[in-house]
Amino acid sequence: MSVQSMTGFGRAAGEHDGSVFVWELKSVNGKGLEVRLRLPPGLERLEQAVRPAIQKRFSRGNIQASLNLTRASSSAPPVVNEEFLKDLAGLARRLEEQFGAAPATADGLLALKGVLETPEAFEDEDSKAALDAAILQALNVGLDGLHEAREREGAALGDVLLRHLDCIEELTLRAEADPSREPASIRKRLADQVALLLETHAPVDEARLHMEAAFLATKADIREEIDRLKTHIAAGRSHIHGGGAIGRKLDFLSQEFNRETNTLCSKSNAASVTAIGLELKAVVDQFREQVQNLE
Repeated sequence: MSVQSMTGFGRAAGEHDGSVFVWELKSVNGKGLEVRLRLPPGLERLEQAVRPAIQKRFSRGNIQASLNLTRASSSAPPVVNEEFLKDLAGLARRLEEQFGAAPATADGLLALKGVLETPEAFEDEDSKAALDAAILQALNVGLDGLHEAREREGAALGDVLLRHLDCIEELTLRAEADPSREPASIRKRLADQVALLLETHAPVDEARLHMEAAFLATKADIREEIDRLKTHIAAGRSHIHGGGAIGRKLDFLSQEFNRETNTLCSKSNAASVTAIGLELKAVVDQFREQVQNLE
């Protein structure tokens, strides 16, 4: 299973009995799955089939599905809905008598929706079912295209995220190997600071200095943070190689990366480790920014 981005585009066209239809599907980032449909008048019935079809294919993203339909031209004359026209004419007369509204005109009444009906409005159930089936078949083709587009971008994002993880690992190993973490280095820095404070060349109590150095080394130990960073790196690679809807998992992992990096910086007892921590924060921010695009 591959990684998917939440952005993509799909398009599919079809024809049935002279009617031409086109699906356009667009997907952008979203916290969950939101489906918005734009269907031509008279085809609202398709929503009951279209929405579940999209929900079955995707788990995250704001998806807009638009259907354009051009019906076959017909030589049959339009049909006037006389009952509806009579009701509208009566309403127009009452408005004129009671409120002084301008009198209704024949062309004005005929232009109102539902008065003049085209023969398509009288399709039999078999014709409707056949058209619906053709449109839904084209929808599946469009969804395939959208899925492939999201997978292509997801593959590219996966490569970017793996490079970020490589960088996080390299910085973690640098912090682990930094000479400032050695007790001897801590002891020397402490001796220098004590000598500076005393402003004297008098000898320092070696036993006391050793105890203080051991205390500071324990307080500044970043072993746990380094071990957890390594664990998170392995988990991130496993998620990416496993594929699927991993966006939320990696978002949580990026928060863990950030937490460990902040702790590492706060416990740092050397400028070199602090510099590594700041580099880590920058890479973790880039990692989390890219993760927001994944399903």
